[in-house]
Amino acid sequence: MTREEKSQVIKDLTAQLTDTSIIYLADISGLNAGATTNLRRACFKANVTLEVVKNTLLAKAMEASDKDFGDLPSTLKGNTSIMIAEVGNAPAKVIKEFRKKAEKPLLKGAFINEAIYVGDENLESLSNIKSKDEVIGDIIGLLQSPAKNVVSALKSGGGKLAGILKTLSEKEG
Repeated sequence: MTREEKSQVIKDLTAQLTDTSIIYLADISGLNAGATTNLRRACFKANVTLEVVKNTLLAKAMEASDKDFGDLPSTLKGNTSIMIAEVGNAPAKVIKEFRKKAEKPLLKGAFINEAIYVGDENLESLSNIKSKDEVIGDIIGLLQSPAKNVVSALKSGGGKLAGILKTLSEKEG
């Protein structure tokens, strides 16, 4: 790879890092061609971009980016693949599901909305992170709950009150 080609790859990687807030670094070494293809398919279905990158080029792109990647550059040893997604837990779910059949991919680290996670032991907690849409849905459900309770209480209470008034008026009459 020529110096110009490396420079272009660094620029492209820097642009990718700048444009996204969800980046996972994984080790997929040791997967055969069939397993790698299956992993790529799983990533595609989950709307996750998977790319094998050179560690030195990714490290330079991280330096050039305006984001603070903390300890993530220290994980750039051996085989590194970058997984980029729009939903925070999507890459973790892909890795977790894929590992039911294979030992890899291993999670090296993740950068999710300025938070940094280093190490495979974070996979479980990352797969349980709720997406923005899930959190919004939970909030809407919580906000609707009291209103539904009040409306149902008024409906049932109104029926009871009308029944009591009717009974009282019949007794007096």
